[in-house]
Amino acid sequence: QVQLVESGGGSVQAGGSLRLSCAGSGFTYRSQCMGWFRQAPGKEREGVAVITGAGISFYADSVKGRFTISQDNAKNTVYLQMNSLKPEDAAMYYCAASTQVGSCWRESNYAYWGQGTQVTVSS
Repeated sequence: QVQLVESGGGSVQAGGSLRLSCAGSGFTYRSQCMGWFRQAPGKEREGVAVITGAGISFYADSVKGRFTISQDNAKNTVYLQMNSLKPEDAAMYYCAASTQVGSCWRESNYAYWGQGTQVTVSS
């Protein structure tokens, strides 16, 4: 059974940093994509950063230059380093794993989701 467990969320002031972790278990084969998505109250879930099985990363325009996604395949863990946080970055952050070939931004490709970790940014 595949499980994804996020950690590292919390409350920070604007300009601060957080590092989210997503530990995966139960995979029988390598994911095509791993992604971080977020959802703020009253808003739709949006993709933040994704990384392919080959280690190529992509970012939403809103976080480019501030967030970095990385993965440690030996530990089955994906990270999201978030720097220069803004109040608009506040949301529940979810990691997800896709086993389908295709766009890593397509949420429907992601079969496995973590429970989420809350990020709060105060101004």
